[in-house]
Amino acid sequence: MQRRQVYVKTGPFTRSERIGSSDAIQTLYRKGRQVRVDGAKLFSLQNGQEINRICFTLKRKYGNAVQRNKAKRLGREVYRLTRAELKRGYDLLLLVYPGNDTFHVRHEQFRLLCEKAGLLNT
Repeated sequence: MQRRQVYVKTGPFTRSERIGSSDAIQTLYRKGRQVRVDGAKLFSLQNGQEINRICFTLKRKYGNAVQRNKAKRLGREVYRLTRAELKRGYDLLLLVYPGNDTFHVRHEQFRLLCEKAGLLNT
C-alpha cells in the first residue's frame, strides 16, 4: 500500500527568499556546512535574519536548458512545500546532480539533506 503525502499550502516563493549575489553564494561554498546524499548536496550557513534564503545550483554539463530549468523549478517547489518545517535564519544552497528529476525523488533528497544538517523543526 502506497502512503499518500498531504502538503500544506505555503504561499509563493518570494524574491526575499532568494540568494542572488555571487559573493553570498561563494561564502556559502567556502564557509557553509556541507551535507550530501546521492544526487544532491546542501550547504547551510546562519544568516542572522528571520527568514531562510536559498539558491539552487547545478553541476556543470547538466543537460540542456530545458533540463536545467526543470531541475531548478523542482527545487523551488520542493523548498516552497518544505520551508514551514525548517528552522529559520539560514542561507541554503542546494546543488543538484543530473539524474532522477522527479518531484518525489527531489523531495526525499531535500528532506534527508535538511535532516542531516539539523534544519528540520522537531
